[in-house]
Amino acid sequence: MSISIALLAMAALALIFGAILGYAAIRFKVESDLLVEQIDAILPQTQCGQCGYPGCKPYAQAIAEGDAINKCPPGGDATIKKLADLMGVEATSLDSAHGQEDVKKVAVIREDECIGCTKCIQACPVDAIVGAAKQMHTVIADECTGCDLCVEPCPVDCIDMLPRPNSSAAWRWQLTPIDIKQVS
Repeated sequence: MSISIALLAMAALALIFGAILGYAAIRFKVESDLLVEQIDAILPQTQCGQCGYPGCKPYAQAIAEGDAINKCPPGGDATIKKLADLMGVEATSLDSAHGQEDVKKVAVIREDECIGCTKCIQACPVDAIVGAAKQMHTVIADECTGCDLCVEPCPVDCIDMLPRPNSSAAWRWQLTPIDIKQVS
């Protein structure tokens, strides 16, 4: 008898809290800017800060508000062309004040030299480095964006930025969808 009362009380509480959360989600919904979302989808998501902004989303917001589209070295000319097409402006060359386009890289920690200071973990914007204090650290290569932010804080200089190996897993097919209405 007491178990069924407890279950009914839990179900009633869950229903009440669910209704409150549902109402709050509708009432306090934050509207996002579609243009900012489209720009952010084009940017390479390295979160490196080379553009002068703390990440790709703030840079996308700045572009939507009129900032230049040529400040992203990791994205390079391909990203600039896509942004120019989206924004309806002329594509310009990469602003050299923010860096130069380079091959895609991945951080590699020379593990035998790592002292476990955790400074690289704190610097990584995408949590691609794992390890514990006073223990060896390593990089999850599939998560690393090659932003280079972990290299400078390393006190023993045991992090190398190596070119990302080309493999079929890294291929990005640039396929455009076919509009079915135009085919018929």
